[in-house]
Amino acid sequence: MEKSPAATQKLSLRTATFIVSGSMIGSGIFIVSADMGRVLGSPAMLLLAWVITGVMTLIAALSYGELAGMFPKSGGQYQYLKESYGEMVAFLFGWAMFAVIQCGTIAAVAVAFAKFTGVLVPSLGPDNILMSVGGLNISAAQLLAIASLFVLTWLNTRGLRTGAFIQDILTAAKGLSLGLLILLGLLVFRNSEVISLNFGNFSGMEGIASPAGFSAILSAIGIAMVGSLFSSDAWNNVTFIAGEIDNPKRNVPLALALGVLAVTLLYLLANLSYLSVLPFYPGTEGSDILNNGIQHATQDRVGTAALMAMLGAGGAAVMAVMIMISTFGCNNGLILSGARVYHSMANDGLFFKKMKELNKNGVPEFALWIQFVWCSVLCLSGKYGDLLDYVMFAVMLFYILTVAGIFILRKKRPDLERPYKAFGYPFLPALYIVMAAAFTINLLVNKPQFTVPGLAIVGIGLPLYFLAKRESGASE
Repeated sequence: MEKSPAATQKLSLRTATFIVSGSMIGSGIFIVSADMGRVLGSPAMLLLAWVITGVMTLIAALSYGELAGMFPKSGGQYQYLKESYGEMVAFLFGWAMFAVIQCGTIAAVAVAFAKFTGVLVPSLGPDNILMSVGGLNISAAQLLAIASLFVLTWLNTRGLRTGAFIQDILTAAKGLSLGLLILLGLLVFRNSEVISLNFGNFSGMEGIASPAGFSAILSAIGIAMVGSLFSSDAWNNVTFIAGEIDNPKRNVPLALALGVLAVTLLYLLANLSYLSVLPFYPGTEGSDILNNGIQHATQDRVGTAALMAMLGAGGAAVMAVMIMISTFGCNNGLILSGARVYHSMANDGLFFKKMKELNKNGVPEFALWIQFVWCSVLCLSGKYGDLLDYVMFAVMLFYILTVAGIFILRKKRPDLERPYKAFGYPFLPALYIVMAAAFTINLLVNKPQFTVPGLAIVGIGLPLYFLAKRESGASE
């Protein structure tokens, strides 16, 4: 029987919603629009890609609500896949989560935190190489990233309430800071000349009337959405701690809907803010902020460029602080929730036995520290970015399988209590599956160098699954 954390420690709807939104908002929204802009070629297409991303994410979150109400226990998506397809598919998801998806994201966000700390304190930045080991350069930023993970992991071993309190504070802080950027761009520093350039020539979809043009536009949107989907990911993390949320049958579905909707609106408004102060296209008169525009913002740091256009040189420091808060809060949510997946796997005999254990504070401490160790290795390797590119394809496959599980369970277990039913069923869940499938097929065709390694990483889990089953059987 699964051991659950201390029953007295339950999270409120507010905290659950903050975990959804706080896990989603990292550094992506401040960066990815530059590359998306280069791929898409127009402000209209950029906004359309963000709208499609928001719609897809919201449909998925509303669909997950049904599963969360049916299986309100820790492990979340791992549990849904196990109930729909069996242990092997669930294990492959858990393996991919540990190997790359969760831990790779945590490592990437930690290094982003350290890099932007380096803007304020250059000696802590990535250019300060402290040592070289076997051709591997280790920078101050990498060590700072690991130190930040150590602090957050330790804090989360102190109990659920501690992690939840940190999440509440940091999510509120990052929401206010992102809101400030939006208000400054849309209301205070809006540039009428830039707005005329960006919105007066709101083009980029002229070829949509022809089949070839329509296909090319859809393909470009699909490629660009790797950035926006990554920035909108991790919304499902709240399901991993469902067993620790007050009235989970009601509050987990609500938190998913409220958190995703809030972040989707913030992301759209942030892009409108960028387009109100920065020209979309680069100019021809130099390489300053306005001439670089959104498409060629320095190091793709669109958010920094926008604040510098509004506040001058001090804008870089303001953005650095915003991203430090955002990434630190994002990682708190990821660390808190990720360990619960490995705890659930251990309870099924599919991961280290010691991960089943809870400390005196009612949290899976061993799982938290194992997660920290692997994330630290990824920070030092510098390969987390490549790995995340590889698994975005696999992430979407697991989302498709999970949403499809709603249809399977309605047939397989029709009498199971469903406190909440997927909004728009069967049409909206089916629409999500079609849209996500189109996205993954487009990636498979246009970026096989990323998708094939992603499948290989998931595939490595197959022999590990059978090994875990054999070890589990031998110990019984």
